[in-house]
Amino acid sequence: MLKLIFRMPTLHWIGKDKVINHHQDVPYRILEKQYTYKDGQESDAPSENKIIHGDNLEALKSLLPEYEGKVKCIYIDPPYNTGNEGWVYNDNNNDPKLKKWLGQVVGKESEDLSRHDKWLCMMYPRLKLLHKLLAQDGAIFISIDDNEQANLRLVCDEIFGGSNFITNIIWEKNYSPRNDAKYFSASHDFISVFAKTKSLWKRNLEPRSEKQNKYYKYDDNDERGRWRPDNVLVKSFSLSGVFGIENPTTGVIHFPPKGNCYRFSENKAKELLSNNKFYFGKDGKGKPQLKRYLAEVNDGIVPQTIWKYEDVSHSQEGKTEFNSIIDGNVFDTPKPSKLIEKIIQIGTNENDIILDSFAGSGTTAHGVLNLNKEDGGNRKFILIEMEDYANSITAERVKRVINGYGEGTKAVEGTGGDFSYYELGKPVFLENEMLNEEIGREKIEEYVWFSETKLPYQSQKESYLLGTKDQTAYYFYYDPSSITTLDESFLRTLKTKASQYIIYADNCLLTKKLMQKYNIIFKKIPRDITRF
Repeated sequence: MLKLIFRMPTLHWIGKDKVINHHQDVPYRILEKQYTYKDGQESDAPSENKIIHGDNLEALKSLLPEYEGKVKCIYIDPPYNTGNEGWVYNDNNNDPKLKKWLGQVVGKESEDLSRHDKWLCMMYPRLKLLHKLLAQDGAIFISIDDNEQANLRLVCDEIFGGSNFITNIIWEKNYSPRNDAKYFSASHDFISVFAKTKSLWKRNLEPRSEKQNKYYKYDDNDERGRWRPDNVLVKSFSLSGVFGIENPTTGVIHFPPKGNCYRFSENKAKELLSNNKFYFGKDGKGKPQLKRYLAEVNDGIVPQTIWKYEDVSHSQEGKTEFNSIIDGNVFDTPKPSKLIEKIIQIGTNENDIILDSFAGSGTTAHGVLNLNKEDGGNRKFILIEMEDYANSITAERVKRVINGYGEGTKAVEGTGGDFSYYELGKPVFLENEMLNEEIGREKIEEYVWFSETKLPYQSQKESYLLGTKDQTAYYFYYDPSSITTLDESFLRTLKTKASQYIIYADNCLLTKKLMQKYNIIFKKIPRDITRF
């Protein structure tokens, strides 16, 4: 027997072999909280919403301990690689081929023959980390245009799996044609959607609008409410659906057209007729139509793949919206908040986490805050922005959305909410794999505790105790100025009783017999500390 095997096409580019595992080499850096913004002022208390300033590849790595597998919806708007954006390849990769790209602005098609290679080398490790952060029932939405859409599809097939592709949404970004276009006037962008695990991802229905409900204009003035006429025929033929329905006014018996059948059985038709669920036209003398009641349809509608600007706005409105919040033409094509709101509404529930690692103008936070205000949800956002305007523009926009903006008839009420602003700090490990003592003992302990338990760290009164979980006590016997040794003398200092002990130290002099007796697991510093 001939067996056909279908293989997904594989994308190759200059530098691919050097970036496939580059995300593993990226140093884990601590996040240094600068301030929390709440109720119109800065506060010391942390917020579940985060805005992070720093390289997004390193920042994504820093999110892994707390957020790996927990982000329900990711939206990113990476460089489209048009040649006009002025983006620079700056990843710290040691390969000589890639090093020569560092600091160079990526040019246009005719000027830079390696522009697609650079873009793919930039995107691949970021997508790998985003895949790790995504929840099993989550999905990623990626804005892109024709310059890299084909490459993006192939690279996402490789990272997320082709079987987890959901769809390509077409967003009508322009409301009028551009007469200066050389070939065609581009009216749309794509939003590529991939699930972490397609079988687990459940999209929400879109809310029904009054525009969709207006077709339910008939009413029999009974408890069933408004209805509209619907087709009684079905495409798939069955003999059980071939029978006559008598018009109670004229007595005429109506059969389905030849080759067609009714969508219900004869007994069901009699039940519908007795319950006044057939419509025979305005004068009551026509063919039967089914009364479809508004109360019987879904609470929403299935999302479609073409998003018109009348429903989710367009690029020019996104720019107008941004300029009404922040003065000055900083961004050429910021996304409108309505577009992001629709993505979040379809892809999240009320307590989910949304991540945007190319935050730019901060539209994603705007969309989250708007939707939370609308439905009373508690969605959390994480924004990452590498440029210097992360605080002065990205975070500032979010502050004004929280407080309200505009004046007079154009005033927009604040959404409420809060966020913490972070700078990307120093790495936990030095290049020689030793612990970086400059970040401070507490940050090191926080990292080790989280690597073991995936829980937030709280400082303990007992020396060297990190905490307890599931009858296990965790100790980090560490001293920057001397070598620590796990021996019987140290054991006698332990005050916390537990069924098992995990103890980090530089050396261990305990016998295997003693360790088995007290259920002790020794982990050597820094060798056995988990690297994310």
